[in-house]
Amino acid sequence: MKTITSIKLDSELKKQASELAALMGVSLSTIVQANLKNFVRERRLILHIEPELNERTKVLYREIKHDLKTGKNISGPFHTVADLKKALLN
Repeated sequence: MKTITSIKLDSELKKQASELAALMGVSLSTIVQANLKNFVRERRLILHIEPELNERTKVLYREIKHDLKTGKNISGPFHTVADLKKALLN
C-alpha cells in the first residue's frame, strides 16, 4: 500500500532536485523513497552537505588562508616535545 507524505522544502531546492531527477529519468518521489529505504535498511543518516559559514568564520578563514600563504603566524613542525614546549613558552 502506498501513502502520501507532505514535506516542507525550499522551492528552489525542490525545483533543482526535480530537474536533476528528470535528467536521470526518475521522479523526485523515487529519489526520496530510495533515500528513505536506505535510511531504514542501514539505520543511519549520512549527510554530505558542506557547512555554511557565518560571516565571522568566513573572515577568520580568509585570515588563516592569508597567513598560510605568507607564512605568518605559523608554528612548527615540531620534531620533539621539547621543541613544542619551547615554542609554547615563547
